[in-house]
Amino acid sequence: MALTIGAAQSEPSRGNVAENLVRHLRLVRLAAKHEAQALVFPELSLTGYELDLAARLAFSEDDVRLQPLAEAAADHDMVLVVGAPARLASGLHIGAFIVYPDGGIELYTKHHVGGDEGRVFQPGDRNPSVRLRNATGAVAICADTNQASHPGAAAARGATVYLAGVVFSPSEFGPSTAKLQGYAAEHSMVVALANSGGHASTLESAGGSSVWSETGELVARYEGLGAGVVIARKTGSRWVGSAVADDDR
Repeated sequence: MALTIGAAQSEPSRGNVAENLVRHLRLVRLAAKHEAQALVFPELSLTGYELDLAARLAFSEDDVRLQPLAEAAADHDMVLVVGAPARLASGLHIGAFIVYPDGGIELYTKHHVGGDEGRVFQPGDRNPSVRLRNATGAVAICADTNQASHPGAAAARGATVYLAGVVFSPSEFGPSTAKLQGYAAEHSMVVALANSGGHASTLESAGGSSVWSETGELVARYEGLGAGVVIARKTGSRWVGSAVADDDR
C-alpha cells in the first residue's frame, strides 16, 4: 500500500485565526489532490508565531474553531496536524492538534520551550501517537527536534513517521535540517518538516519545508518562502516527491 505524507508551508496572518483557517483549508485541498494521508503544518500555524497574542487567542481541546479542519479531514480522509496555543489546566502550551477523519482530535504539547517562549508557555508532556492508515506517526514542535532523545523515544514507541511543525530562521535552517535528516536515517523514520513560509513579527522564517525518506534521502523540498505543500509518496520501495505552490492565494 502506498504511503503519502505532506508538509504544509503556510503564510500566517498575524493573529487572524479566521483568515489562517481559510489558508489552511486551501492547503488541505491542494494536498488532497495528491492523495496525502497526513498533512503537518508549522508551529503555531493558526495564529502565527506571535507570542504576545497567544494568551488571547489560545485554543481549548474542544474549540469550535477546529470544526472546519475536522470537516476537511473527513472530506479528504486525511490526518491533519495543526499548530496553535493551547490552554489546559496546567497552563498555556504550544500545541499541535491532531485532527482525524473520524472526528477525533488529540493534542500534542511542545516538550522543550526556549528563549522568549518560556515567558509565555509551559513545557508540555502530551505525546499521543498519530494513527495513520499503514504507519504510526509521532509529532514534534520546533525545539523538540534539537533533542536527539525526542525522535529516539518516538522510534522506540514504534513511530515510522516523524511530523515536525517548526519556525526555523535562516540561521537555524541548515543545522536543524541536518539533524532531521540524520534522525531519518538513524531511526528509519520518514521525517516531514513543515516550516513557516512567512515572517512573524518577532522571528524571520526560512521556509524550505521538506520530507526525507527513512534512509535520510531528501525526497522533496519547497525552496524558500511562500505557501504550498510538499508531497512525498512511497510505492513499494520507491519514493517520488514534489513541491506545489498555492497559486490560489
